[in-house]
Amino acid sequence: MPSRPRIDFAGYHHIINRGVNRCDVFNQDYDKDTFLAILNKTAIIHKVILHDYVLMDNHYHLLIETTQENLSSFMRIVNSNYAQYFNKRYKRSGHLWQDRYKSKYITSEDYLYTLIKYIEYNPVEAKISLHVGEYFYTLAYAIFNAKNYYPCTNGSLLIKEFDIKTLSEFLNKAMTDKELEYLQTKQKEKIEVVDNTLHVGNEKPFEEHFYDIKTKIDRNFAIMNAFLDGYTQASIAAYLNLSKSLVSKLVKKV
Repeated sequence: MPSRPRIDFAGYHHIINRGVNRCDVFNQDYDKDTFLAILNKTAIIHKVILHDYVLMDNHYHLLIETTQENLSSFMRIVNSNYAQYFNKRYKRSGHLWQDRYKSKYITSEDYLYTLIKYIEYNPVEAKISLHVGEYFYTLAYAIFNAKNYYPCTNGSLLIKEFDIKTLSEFLNKAMTDKELEYLQTKQKEKIEVVDNTLHVGNEKPFEEHFYDIKTKIDRNFAIMNAFLDGYTQASIAAYLNLSKSLVSKLVKKV
């Protein structure tokens, strides 16, 4: 399947990258420090703001804001420079990253702030820490522990729009199933650039997905296609007058 065109518009982007075959890309804390140093230097040159981040052993999440249409060149330098460092340090060769990095363009304020909670919640979900802000390689840790910030985070929403008490209250509300489903929906949004303008929305209306369904097998595959098109399981269930649990089981099965 061909990759979707990269949205290179200036704005907020959620960046995800993993090690090839899910291998670790950070073996020691020094590796994570080196990655952040490379990220910071490149961000300053490219006028990119780092709003939030989490570095896990085999992947990372970044929430960045580009002020120019230079996302691709920015990420190419970050990933290639770190891969060169890592391969030299550990005397290895070949690809370090799994395919190309994933990027999602942030299209709303709700999406933006829900994503911040999700990024900071990663170490808790992985059972590395009990509470948000305890894991060293997140921006919340630096804020809560009065550590020096990397200059590229000076414009971060976490620093500019929250005091420590309010940020702690916001981040330590556990992610709900509704929030996770909302994120999944937003991450599957179809975004196209037409005449230099962003267009956001589902690819096909419900009627087209479920037109001329004759068998349960047809229906089940139509449900999967609608789900992949960005519709939530709850909205599919409501449209078809099915239970949400049945739709969830069908999606997992198909």
